[in-house]
Amino acid sequence: MHDFAEMQASSILSTLGDKYCIGAVSGGVDSSVAAALVHKAVGTRFRPFLVNTGLLRLDEARVVKERLEKHIPGMELKVINASEKFYSRLAGVTEPEAKRKIIGSLFIECFEQAVHEMGLPSEQCMLLQGTLYPDVIESTSFRGPSTVIKSHHNVGGLPARMKMQLLEPMRLLFKDEVRELGRKLGLPENSVMRHPFPGPGLGIRIIGEVNRERTDTLRHVDDIYIEELRRTGHYEKIGQAFAVLLPTVRSVGVMGDHRTYENVCVLRAVSSTDFMTADWYNMPHDVLAKISNRIINEVRGINRVCYDVSSKPPATIEWE
Repeated sequence: MHDFAEMQASSILSTLGDKYCIGAVSGGVDSSVAAALVHKAVGTRFRPFLVNTGLLRLDEARVVKERLEKHIPGMELKVINASEKFYSRLAGVTEPEAKRKIIGSLFIECFEQAVHEMGLPSEQCMLLQGTLYPDVIESTSFRGPSTVIKSHHNVGGLPARMKMQLLEPMRLLFKDEVRELGRKLGLPENSVMRHPFPGPGLGIRIIGEVNRERTDTLRHVDDIYIEELRRTGHYEKIGQAFAVLLPTVRSVGVMGDHRTYENVCVLRAVSSTDFMTADWYNMPHDVLAKISNRIINEVRGINRVCYDVSSKPPATIEWE
């Protein structure tokens, strides 16, 4: 990975020429490592942005900005608040592939607008993406559209009209290799070992239509889940953990002396190194019980919690 970092830094300089690099930064492992790599190569010609889509985790935009600016000295991260635009465009959309493509298209619109406001011609910019090899494999069809597993917003969801060329320095790496690269670039362990978070964010963890109310509910559920995993020492043992909201599924329950008819959420946790395959994580029952009790008692509108025991394959890690 040391040799890879040096080789890629040289390649990035050669590819970029006199252009600027606009960073598609989310704060996840992939985009953080990509940002560190490109900033190392070109310094201030790298202009990173974080799009607050309204589909991020709780308080994510602020935390990511503080963390990256601290660990990548000299880098300034611009936050673009576009949540209303994303909620408006996703209204009424329920099909997973359609949601992914809408989110990918809006990402590019936000970046093109930001570049315009900076006075940089799109033709003079390249767009950094933290694309990995599993993203490429799952988004590429060798036998026609029906064989695509799912479109990743940074592979299959980009609009044909996009003016900026892509810069994907980690396109041939797997997740474990990216983590090692991050260490070589000086990123702290809590950054490189952070669980993956998909580009479309919580938009593909809400089954069906996405809106602010549903996203806020899921944000709260997810925050409790991750907090308890960290507290009990299981976060570091798990490759990826997250919650899924099933807003179209209602469950009968009892709260005190009253009947309830409310939402169901699903907890997912998997063990994996390359994320091409994954096994569901055998969570201790007492940990699951504590998490479930907290979610039901603290999150309004949830009265049932389920645990996903599906491996990849046949299931994918994400639900959509």
